Amino acid sequence: MTREYEVVIIGGGPAGLTAGLYASRAGLKSLLLECGVFGGQIVNARLVENYPGFPEGISGIELGKLMHRQATRYGLESLTAEVIGVSSGDTHEVSTTEGDVQAQSIIIATGSEYRKLGVIGEERLSGRGVSYCATCDGFFFRDREVAVVGGGDTAITDALELVQHCRKVYIIHRRDQLRATKALQGKAFSQPKIEPVWNTVVDEIVGDKMLNYLRLRNVKTGQSSNLEVDGVFIAVGLKPNSQVFSRLVTLDEGGFIVTNELMRTSAPGIFAAGDIRQNSFRQVITAAGDGAAAASSAFKYLYE
Repeated sequence: MTREYEVVIIGGGPAGLTAGLYASRAGLKSLLLECGVFGGQIVNARLVENYPGFPEGISGIELGKLMHRQATRYGLESLTAEVIGVSSGDTHEVSTTEGDVQAQSIIIATGSEYRKLGVIGEERLSGRGVSYCATCDGFFFRDREVAVVGGGDTAITDALELVQHCRKVYIIHRRDQLRATKALQGKAFSQPKIEPVWNTVVDEIVGDKMLNYLRLRNVKTGQSSNLEVDGVFIAVGLKPNSQVFSRLVTLDEGGFIVTNELMRTSAPGIFAAGDIRQNSFRQVITAAGDGAAAASSAFKYLYE
C-alpha cells in the first residue's frame, strides 16, 4: 500500500531539514527523503563559523546531526532512499528505491554539487587545503598564499573575497582571457595582490596531510611547473541535482529550478529551496531560510 503524506521533502541538507522542521511543527504529515547523509554538503565542512548561535564554530557533521534531531522532534518522518522518479497529477507520486509514496505537495531541496577538476589529490586533500567555497573557508587562509582555479564570475568573485584575507591570490585559467564580466575583471586586476596565471591547468594537487603545491601545465607550451600555495579554491561551476525533475518544473539554462520569492515552482504544489534553486546564495543560513519559506508556502497551498 502506497503511503500518503501532505508534504514530501526531497533532500536532507539545511534547506530540507528546515522545511521538515517547519512543516511538522505546522501539523503537516511530512516525510523527508535523503539518499546520503542527513546534513547535506555541510557534513564535509570541518568547521562552520558563520552560522548564528555557534560563536566558537561547529563541525559540519555535528550541525547536520543537530538539525536532523530538531527536525524529527515534531513528528517529521525521515527515510534514507534515492528518488528515481516523480509524477504530477491530482496528487504527486514519488518513486524511490524503498518504494513509492504519494504527496499532496513536494519540496525539492536536493542541492547542487561543485564541479571537480578530477585530478590526483583533489579528493584526498579536500578540506585540507582544497576548497570550493571562498566565503566559507577564506578566513582560514589569512596572510597566506592561495590559488583560484577558474575564469568565470564565481572565480573572480572568490578571488576578490580572498584578497581581503590572503597575502597573495593566483588566478589559474586555461585560456588567455577571463569569461567574467568586465566590471569584475577591472576590480580584480586593480588589486596588486592578485596575479593571473594564463593558459594553464592544474594536473595534480600535491601534499601529504595538507596541500603543499600545485603541479601546473601550460596548455600552449606543454611545460610543467610547481606553484607553492597554502590553499586552492576550485571555481569551475556547479552541477544542480535536478535531473529527476527536468520534465516536472521549469529549469534555467544551468539546470537550476526557477522559483518565485515564495519558493513556488512552475508546477502547482511543488516548491524548491536551497542550492537547487536559481540565484541561491548557497550558504547554510540562506538554505535554511528557503526551507522555512517553502514549508510555509506548502502549508498555505494545502489549506487555501
